[in-house]
Amino acid sequence: MSMDEQKSKANTLRAMHRGKILVLPNAWDVASARIFENAGFGAIATTSAGIAFTLGYPDGQKISREEMLARVARIARAVKVPVSADLEAGYGARPEDAARTAREAIEAGAVGMNLEDGTDDTAHPLVELPLQLERVRAVREAALQTGVLLVLNARTDVYLAKVGEPAKRYDETLRRVAAFRDAGADCVFVPGLTDGETIGRIVREVKCPVNILAVPGAPSAPELEKLGVISLANSAA
Repeated sequence: MSMDEQKSKANTLRAMHRGKILVLPNAWDVASARIFENAGFGAIATTSAGIAFTLGYPDGQKISREEMLARVARIARAVKVPVSADLEAGYGARPEDAARTAREAIEAGAVGMNLEDGTDDTAHPLVELPLQLERVRAVREAALQTGVLLVLNARTDVYLAKVGEPAKRYDETLRRVAAFRDAGADCVFVPGLTDGETIGRIVREVKCPVNILAVPGAPSAPELEKLGVISLANSAA
């Protein structure tokens, strides 16, 4: 893929996050990606869990950056549509690690990237917000330096990991996703949120493209579109 073609795909993926809801099927290998493309999907995401499982790893960033990106590269080469890569928490705690992951994702042919704030530490299940904002900015800057405007989907696991008291989760989620937006994220991702009224509220208040995970109990795609949701992923993280 030429650099011009990759830049064009990044712009296409960004444009898909406006207006009509974007349903993103999550591929784990070349075969699944081609099936999704042949079914008519205009873009494909990768599933970090699915890729890890097929290579014998548990979910949760146990797979190496190199192995994950090797699979992303195979998928990106095999399809013509834009590919967004789920790259977990960026494969390292430092902003420099997230920046390296972003650069190598672009080298692999991806034009989008998920970056999550969850940790494996039950005492501190979320990355401290100031550090996560540094990581978001580092990804954005690294992408700008390559010339490929990577679509950065910044994820918070407040609801997915059931962090804190239920009554306080919405405010913490909004605080985080609004900060991600202001730090340079193109869109935000709130997996684990399934209540339609709450989804609609966060769409109205964050005022940037919101992504939701399709799970049992979540509203349907048409219902989410009415609520203003821009992107719907169909696989667990």
